[in-house]
Amino acid sequence: MTRTKKLLFLIPVAVAMVSATYIVQSDKEAAIDQILMQSLKNVHYAPMEVNDKFSEKVLKLYLQRLDYNKKFLIQSDVDELQKFNHSIDDDVNNGTFIFFDKSLEIINKRVDEAKSYYTDILSKPFDFNSDEEVQLDAEKLTYAKNKDSLKEEWRKSLKYQTLSRVIELMDNQTKAKEKSDTVKIKTREELEIDARKKILKNNDDYFKRIKEFDRDDRIEIYFNAITGIYDPHTEFFAPKAKANFDISMSGQLEGIGAQLQEKDGYIKVSSIVPGSASYKQGQLKTGDIILKVGQGAADPVDVVDMKLDDAVQLIRGKKGTEVRLTVKKPDGSAIIIPIIRDIVVMEDSYVQSVILKGKKNIGYIKLPSFYADFNGKGGRSCSIDMKKELQKLNEEKVDGIVLDLRYNGGGSLSDVVDMAGLFIDTGAVVQVKQREGKAQVLRDRARGVVYNGPLTIIVNSNSASASEIMAAAMQDYHRAVIVGTSPTSFGKGTVQRFYDLDDYVPPAYANVKPLGSVKITTQKFYRINGGATQLKGVIPDITLPDPYYLLDQGEKEQDYPMAWDEISPAGYIPVKPSYSLEKLKANSEERVKNSAGFAILNETAKRLKKQKDDTMVSLNFDKYVAEQKQYKDESKKMDELDKEIPGFDVVALKADAFSNSDTIKVNRNKEWYKAIKKDIYLHETISIMDEMK
Repeated sequence: MTRTKKLLFLIPVAVAMVSATYIVQSDKEAAIDQILMQSLKNVHYAPMEVNDKFSEKVLKLYLQRLDYNKKFLIQSDVDELQKFNHSIDDDVNNGTFIFFDKSLEIINKRVDEAKSYYTDILSKPFDFNSDEEVQLDAEKLTYAKNKDSLKEEWRKSLKYQTLSRVIELMDNQTKAKEKSDTVKIKTREELEIDARKKILKNNDDYFKRIKEFDRDDRIEIYFNAITGIYDPHTEFFAPKAKANFDISMSGQLEGIGAQLQEKDGYIKVSSIVPGSASYKQGQLKTGDIILKVGQGAADPVDVVDMKLDDAVQLIRGKKGTEVRLTVKKPDGSAIIIPIIRDIVVMEDSYVQSVILKGKKNIGYIKLPSFYADFNGKGGRSCSIDMKKELQKLNEEKVDGIVLDLRYNGGGSLSDVVDMAGLFIDTGAVVQVKQREGKAQVLRDRARGVVYNGPLTIIVNSNSASASEIMAAAMQDYHRAVIVGTSPTSFGKGTVQRFYDLDDYVPPAYANVKPLGSVKITTQKFYRINGGATQLKGVIPDITLPDPYYLLDQGEKEQDYPMAWDEISPAGYIPVKPSYSLEKLKANSEERVKNSAGFAILNETAKRLKKQKDDTMVSLNFDKYVAEQKQYKDESKKMDELDKEIPGFDVVALKADAFSNSDTIKVNRNKEWYKAIKKDIYLHETISIMDEMK
């Protein structure tokens, strides 16, 4: 492919984009390369020098993403690519692709070779009586020394897949037998044959998907290895990928309502759309990895290494139909989550409140996201809705309010400022900084407060961005007690903006279009005390244990996260709390210590941590069955928490009274109230509020 023709591209001035002259070759890939790099240089919050250190980082991340599961490359391949350790920067600067072309040649060759491995291995029965193990954590694997050792790793992996399938078939057979005496019972040997056939088909489909990965798909991975070393949220999107992103961010009105992204060959849940089928079902969470997709009781389809748009097509479907997702949780465990596809119930995505009647009357407000009317078409604003809820709760003369920001991934920054103003009498709320100049202090300028009573805010590891700003501001003002079900909130303190690369191509060279888009981190958030929410998130005043609190989660677990830093504090005057935070914390710790429910959560957290760390799995049938039984028996303890906890009643606000003839709303509220009564974290938060004056 020739890359000798060059042209001066004069880039127009854009908001936050510095005008610059680019020497860009007529080749599309080189055009992307040079416009992308100039965009990063001119716009990114923390631009990087394109040098040997830059090369080392790109190579490391690219190798990780080129063969994440270490199923194709052998050590000599890695050694060959390591020779480019200090020359990728030359490729980037010159608009050449010497390193990428070499990597493409190697990976294509190894993929072709690997196809013979699985067909040969699966042609013979496995011996499940021998004692051997397989490593399931790709990060703990090393590259195979040669092709023979690589084939041996394939054998263990396929043996594990077949063993898991045999156990699944045996369980299905047992359940079928319980329903009918006419079911033919197959021997383990017969089931092993059936299992190998299924695994063979799965791998045929898998390799078919791999072969569909063309140069454009591979080069997107390469460009994202470049953007990925700047920070986890700076990304290149090829035109089709950008279209998929737009679809996911808009939320699916008919389907499961999960926003998905592809990373390292896996389909990962990036957020759950409030009010969606996934949101109401409750088991699918941000950070989960979808391994398989099944239509009802039909055999599931493996979606590992499947293109995102193809996986989305399997997950989407008509209202009322069932999709079964095989999901890998953060601890490494896999579960099947059945979801009935539905249309998003918009009411569930807005602010909702009820009264919790116990020792005191406490208002409970659930805020799923910081939504706003971004398009100016008369949509709803969360700050305006929050004001209405607070006014209604004031009419009820509540003794305190709990604001629930768990799983709230953020949204409108201006609404955060307005919402904070409902609880404080004017003042700074957040600081926003670009890479140059002083930070801009965003303030609430409306005099007076709507609610000035006791306030707690609940967050977890999936409370991100705008949620963290709200919690941080209330914490800095001493206006609220922050209760967390994780050691910190997510820790995303950055702002991104999309740039269409086509905007920087002159009309004479329109033939290189479309080039795609780039999402670039342009700003950082800082608390009014000067500390960034980036990386550290918000550290709760009182932390309660949840099943995943011992696992590393959040922004700090991403590749190349931007660092925490601090700037000068903004001028603000904290209020004097009417309670002793130390006393509230000590009393909460004592209750948690003596709680049977929290004891179960602590035991579960330790088990999940052990399960995540111990990623070697036995391939001996009896040992594997025993291990799985132990996991299931231990996980059943969590079922004890699926019951209502006495202590308070859930009551609708008088202003929200509705007719019992509205059966849809009655049933929806009934389910929500039931969930509230089972919420151990909310119950402890209410106990904390009972001690606040």
